[in-house]
Amino acid sequence: MKEELLFCPLGGSGEIGMNMNLFAYGKPDNKKWIMVDIGVTFADESFPGIDLIYPDPGFITDKKDDLLGIVLTHAHEDHIGAIAHLWPKLKCKIFATPFTAILIREKFKEKKIDITNNLQIVQLNGKINLGPFKIEYITLTHSILEPNGLRIETPAGIILHTGDWKVDPNPLIGGKINSERLKEIGKEGVLAMICDSTNVFSIGRSGSELDVRKSLLNIMSRFKKRIIVTSFASNVARMETVFYCAEKLGRQISLVGRSMNRIYKAAKQCGYLKDVIEPIDSRETKNFSREKIIYLCTGSQGEPMGAMMRISSYTHPDVVIEKGDAVIFSSKIIPGNEKKLYKLHNQLVKNEIEVISEENEFVHVSGHPNREDLKDMYNWVKPKCVIPVHGEHRHMIEHINFAKEMQVPYPVQVENGDIVRLYPGDEPKVYDKAPSGRLYLDGNISVEEDSQSIKDRKNLSSNGYMEVTILVTSKGNIHQKPILTFKGLPITETEDFMYGLEEEIENTTKTFSLKSKKQENNLINTIKTVCRKYSKEKTGKKPFTNINLVRI
Repeated sequence: MKEELLFCPLGGSGEIGMNMNLFAYGKPDNKKWIMVDIGVTFADESFPGIDLIYPDPGFITDKKDDLLGIVLTHAHEDHIGAIAHLWPKLKCKIFATPFTAILIREKFKEKKIDITNNLQIVQLNGKINLGPFKIEYITLTHSILEPNGLRIETPAGIILHTGDWKVDPNPLIGGKINSERLKEIGKEGVLAMICDSTNVFSIGRSGSELDVRKSLLNIMSRFKKRIIVTSFASNVARMETVFYCAEKLGRQISLVGRSMNRIYKAAKQCGYLKDVIEPIDSRETKNFSREKIIYLCTGSQGEPMGAMMRISSYTHPDVVIEKGDAVIFSSKIIPGNEKKLYKLHNQLVKNEIEVISEENEFVHVSGHPNREDLKDMYNWVKPKCVIPVHGEHRHMIEHINFAKEMQVPYPVQVENGDIVRLYPGDEPKVYDKAPSGRLYLDGNISVEEDSQSIKDRKNLSSNGYMEVTILVTSKGNIHQKPILTFKGLPITETEDFMYGLEEEIENTTKTFSLKSKKQENNLINTIKTVCRKYSKEKTGKKPFTNINLVRI
């Protein structure tokens, strides 16, 4: 049997978020695997009580003895966010550059897991060998420190996994994209390129952080009162820009929000942000006049617990906002967040605060490649095969079309769970399907989408809650007066509703004798049906209903 080279995404293909990609090499019955990235996505209101969603690793968990390591491209949550939740199921080596490693350690520390012996730091442009995989980190540019592509050399050929990237000639912090090394890799011959698809519909180039800096300085110079900037905490180049603008304008700067302070400390620890002014504690800012302070805070997407939301609602303990102040949203509006962000913008404007966003000023550039950036990568690497990832289905189909325009011989469209045989064979193609799915972090427990906790919570959130307590004597006689409790039902005449429901329950209980467990269960199920039917008739809602039988 011939050795095989396989690629299989378990997350991040057909969606933007929760990236998890597998590579395998070896004979069909004896393959070694590596995982590239292990990320999360964030739940919306359709999953009440759920914060994080991540790929189900079951397919690779079954092969964990042959999993040689988890290789991380960079420190965004959609690439590392699931690691502390899923690593206990895998227990393999983790490889990351210094900045990513610091943030990884913090995640494991929160989980009270000692990862010291399993976390290996890889220097920028460094190399690691994992069985048949010789992996080289390639410095790219993105919207976070230390973004890396991966040159993965196998006996079957070379793969380039781009991770997230763009072409930024002036990234301001960190190295420029290593285009010369990418060209060299292209000359070696690339069997397949696994490539970011996020901005495939966007013409031109993504733009440079230097241009954003010039624009933000110009915008901030117009304002004479308090300035609040909100952005993605992970964008250290943007953070440095706000520090730069504060210094140029003779203002102090204060960081507001846990993640903003955490990223600042991690960047400093890795030797970045050396030449910026020292931020002041937000608790001390009350000692400074409005025109002498700039706040850089979390909550650019209108997150309920983000600093920006708390500031706008006047509930932040340290930061106040007043008529005539300015708020700059130096970030992209992520699809799905429009409603809550516009609500936040409107609230600020209503309070006579000036709002600046990407809709009315140049305050942000993307960290992902537009079409001209993609052209550069294709011209440098010249891959035989391209597999688009990191995109919704519409992005990936458009990327397939783009690859064809770039004369790529074998573009391959995938979705989560598809197993692509890259070698052997004349043409890479999907030949099998791995089980894939999602896990939901419910509190601190991983559950599946059809878990009872999620079903119950969805029901509660949309239909309300009703509880009926029925008293039963030791002889099995049923007390005629039930105890009723309900929440979340649209009831205007409470007494009428309760009187009618009591009557329905009493009429039902008269027909029952409780001399066995089976009879008790029948009574509970019958009353539940009666209550839900009555509520539906009176309110239009069928509430989550709990029936208690209490012996007295």
